[in-house]
Order: sequence, then structure tokens, then C-alpha cells
Amino acid sequence: MLIALVGISAILVSFNEGWIDDDQRSQIADWPEPIYDFEKNPITEEGFQLGRKLFYDPELSRDNTISCANCHLQYTGFTHVDHAVSHGIEGRKGTRNSPVLINLAWNSSFHWDGGVNHLDVQALNPIEHFAEMDNTLKNVLDYVNSSKQYRGEFFNAFGDSVASSKTLLQAFSQFTTSLVSSNSKYDQFTRGEVEFTAQEKNGLKLFDQHCNSCHIAPLFNSNDFASNGLSIDPTLNDLGRYGITKVGTDSLKFRIPTLRNIEHTYPYMHDGRYRKLREVVKYYADELDQINPYLSEKLKADMHLTETDQKDLIAFLCTLTDRTFLYNRRFGFPN
Repeated sequence: MLIALVGISAILVSFNEGWIDDDQRSQIADWPEPIYDFEKNPITEEGFQLGRKLFYDPELSRDNTISCANCHLQYTGFTHVDHAVSHGIEGRKGTRNSPVLINLAWNSSFHWDGGVNHLDVQALNPIEHFAEMDNTLKNVLDYVNSSKQYRGEFFNAFGDSVASSKTLLQAFSQFTTSLVSSNSKYDQFTRGEVEFTAQEKNGLKLFDQHCNSCHIAPLFNSNDFASNGLSIDPTLNDLGRYGITKVGTDSLKFRIPTLRNIEHTYPYMHDGRYRKLREVVKYYADELDQINPYLSEKLKADMHLTETDQKDLIAFLCTLTDRTFLYNRRFGFPN
């Protein structure tokens, strides 16, 4: 299901010459218009490189040990893979699996509970969270403003060598909005550049029947929240979006994540309880509690997937892997 894009080419050319290259611009020609307002924070090469440097800098944490990249590794779709929930300074454990950082310019909210509604303030959460970087915005600003190199880079990016909270956070956004994944085998298939195998074609058919109502192509998310029926982890007691809204009907609802690069973004679910993609598919096919009072209405129809169907669906999901994104040196640790 592709949504026609109106006027995006003009938007990108007018405000964002540095956002994406010409190949990517053609790849997303049929995508929805980004939600992020680039007119208020035009992407430049200087801003991108500054945001990239900040993203990989562990000195933004209180004890100089944790950078954003510790929980968001490029090769795994900018998430982590070595434990179920995120770890911060001093080995402190969070309560959730870190979200992927993929195609954020199309997101209307952030975090599993949607507790942040604008990308330009998102970075505050990990910087100040006790179980993550446990620092303060003031300390981070003092650090970058005491650095001759950072002062020069802020001047080049924003015309002022003194970083403010606004320019600091905008620099992060200039890097993270550039993390665009648009060249998977699926994308190449939709553009008529490659063919799917019979197994992948059947997997796509099954996906359209059972999954596309929540994970809507081409972004494979829906900017919405839903309960997928998972039992609550008694050690975490995470009620999801209810923790933000305090509305009873939001209990156990979590953000519907993108499935792009899902082959590499394990562990899965908001609490990282599954390490294998086949476990996730089996859960939806065989283990879903249909009478769970919190279960999304979209999941109340039985999937009835055979073992072969499950394998075919996984084969399709693997076509969402975009190796040009995962191994793009432009997004890696700055030289």
C-alpha cells in the first residue's frame, strides 16, 4: 500500500539539499510526505556532521562512558542486540528494548510509549534519563562550549560558536533524520528492478493479508499504538502508553514499530523477550490470546499460518533488509 506523495520533491530541493542524495530522492518519490518540518531546521552537511559527532560522543554521558551509539548500533538498524533491554552508565538497566532509528522524519511521536512528540526534543530523554546517560542539558552545553573544536563546528553549522539547547538538539535531528532506509530488496522489487522468489511472493501475500493493517508499506509502521496481547512482564510492570496518557484504554499499548531491517534488529518486542524472528511469527500465528481484553481489534482474526506459511512470511520480512543503509559509512563513527 503506497500513499501518493504530493510536493515532496519541491520540499526537499527547497529546504534540504543535504538531507538525502539524488538516488535516495528518487527511491522515496512515491512515499508519504515527511512529518518533520525541515523548513525550521534545514539540513546542511555541517549540521549533519556535527550531529553525527555528537551521536558517537560518550562524553555526553555523566561518566563519559555511554554515547547514543551504545544503544543504537548502525549494523543492527540503530538498535542494540546484546541484551533484552537497554543498558546505560554503570550497567544500569532500563525497562525497554531500544527502538530502531530508521526513517524518523516520518514519525509523529517517539519512544515505545509516544512520550515525546517532536524529534527536536527527543535527545533530551536519553541524555537526562537515570538509566541511560544520566547527565543534564546544562552539563552537555558546558562541555561542548568549552571545546574549541565543537565551538568551530557549531559556528559552521549554525553561525554561532556558542551552542544553545536549540542548536544542540537540532544538530542531533540533522543526523537522525538522515537515517533513511529505502533500498531493500522489497524497494527494488516495487521499483521493478528485481524479482521475488516464489517463497517471497507468497510471504508478501500473507503479509498483506495479516500484517499490513498495522505495519503499513512503504514505511512498515503506522504512527499508532496498539496492544499485541503480550502478557505483562512482572519484573518490569510496563503499562505502555498508559504511563503517558493515564487513559485506561491505553493500557498495554505500545508504538507500532517499523519492520524495515527487522532481520537484524533483534531482540524483538518492547521488552526484547524474543531473540528470533521465527519466535515472533509463531507468537502471532499460534500463541496469541484472542480473548485478551486489551488486544487490538486488528489482531482478533486468527492467522491460521502453517509452518510453511510462517517460513514464507519470514522470507518476505527478510526482503526488508537494506544493506546499503546498514553499511553506509556516512552513518558510522566519524573519522
